[in-house]
Amino acid sequence: MPEMRSKKQEKVIAVILDERNKIMSYKTISIGGIDINFFKLIEVFKIAIKENSNSIIIVHNHPSGDPEPSEDDIKTTKKLIYAGEKIGISVQDHIIIGDGRYISMKEEGII
Repeated sequence: MPEMRSKKQEKVIAVILDERNKIMSYKTISIGGIDINFFKLIEVFKIAIKENSNSIIIVHNHPSGDPEPSEDDIKTTKKLIYAGEKIGISVQDHIIIGDGRYISMKEEGII
């Protein structure tokens, strides 16, 4: 949170997990504009495959400071989950960082 909450652009990071769900590494997927960020789903999974991981967590920030997920955030997450299921890589969560708080889509029951 300290690193991402003050960013003026959206940044998407994949947290690569090992078979025990311990963090192996963090990889930047994309850096976007003030309120929008585009990335190809395949980029997320290429990184996970390269790291020999079977699960990931997606993290991104909202420069506005409000971590509420947008409709696009939710749609993209559901696409990631679906694609991951097809290739055997689990998307454990999608966490959105705001100013001083965060939202876990898993904890909120969105995914």
